[in-house]
Amino acid sequence: MKRVAVLGGGPAGAFAAARLASAGISTMLLDEKLAWEKPCGGGLTWKAWSQYPFLMDNATPRKSVRRTYLTCGPKASATLDLTEPLLIYSRFDLNNMLLRRAEAAGAAIEKARVTGLERRGAGWRVRTKTGSIDAEHCIVATGGRNGLRDVGTQWTQADTLTALGYFIPAEQDHVDLHFFPGFEGYIWIFPRQGHLSAGIAGKGKPATEMRALLDRYLADKGISSRGATYYGHMIPSLDQPSWRPNRVAGEGWLAVGDSAGLVDPVTGEGLYYAMRSGDLAADAILADSGNAASVYRDVLWSEFGADLETGARLAKRLFLGNFFFAGVSTRMIQFLRRSPTILQVVQDLFAGTQSYLDLKSRLMQNRGRVLREIALGHSD
Repeated sequence: MKRVAVLGGGPAGAFAAARLASAGISTMLLDEKLAWEKPCGGGLTWKAWSQYPFLMDNATPRKSVRRTYLTCGPKASATLDLTEPLLIYSRFDLNNMLLRRAEAAGAAIEKARVTGLERRGAGWRVRTKTGSIDAEHCIVATGGRNGLRDVGTQWTQADTLTALGYFIPAEQDHVDLHFFPGFEGYIWIFPRQGHLSAGIAGKGKPATEMRALLDRYLADKGISSRGATYYGHMIPSLDQPSWRPNRVAGEGWLAVGDSAGLVDPVTGEGLYYAMRSGDLAADAILADSGNAASVYRDVLWSEFGADLETGARLAKRLFLGNFFFAGVSTRMIQFLRRSPTILQVVQDLFAGTQSYLDLKSRLMQNRGRVLREIALGHSD
């Protein structure tokens, strides 16, 4: 029987393992941590839970959030009431649910650190601290800090962002997003079961400076980080030139999730891309065409690789650009209050139904309406 080794037990690896095992493939998942908490919001958009309904229909604790407050400096604020809820899990709970799902499908799960990967004929020998296993295919799901240098995305410092923040023992029923003019990133506060995830992610500033920005923001909102758990992490955020040569697959291996650099360059969101890439990697192996790497590369690019490349270009414009003598992010939030058309575009971006590839054409087609709405002064 064909055997697949899944290296990493995060959402991407767990999803791939569940698909393969449920199809009757002998599947071994290896991860040194298994379920663990991670610095991120943990939100699943409509695009994710509508495509995979089990993400909505389960008993795992979560928040269902419809309201988001957006601010940029002292001059711009807006309220966004989502037409479709954002499901917010703690990453530990979500990851644990996905691992249990893979186990129920028949995947063997072992808590072990992968220390080496060696090509053996048409297959692989995967080494751990306690031994080794042989497999025909490897799915690389070791995350952004992938220690296996010959497989997975190769990136430079420009292709990563720093995320840091706190797990705060407090409650709220909405999401906060705050932007700074001239900063390629943002602050978030996401409500989870039993705590808030409050953090900052971005490029171009030292971690100490980013933490100071976050601490000031929390203090201004009256949220204390005393007694909170602090964290820091590196997240892939590929610059536009890195997308086309992105190393996502090779002979006998496929990279998924953060190991493939599959993170939205604008929002930093990676959960949907992690699970979807795990699904597509399993499809490529199950097709048994003898050319899984090429099949996977092609479908990944057509489904969302080209869109994320476009997003990388737009991110620079959104965070660092100027429009009518103010930052683009400031103007965007101001226009949200005055233009129902812009409000709907942002709604669709939050839901995941608006691609970056055709965002410009949609805005251009509606520019006359948007200008009229802004001139008439609609506001909430």
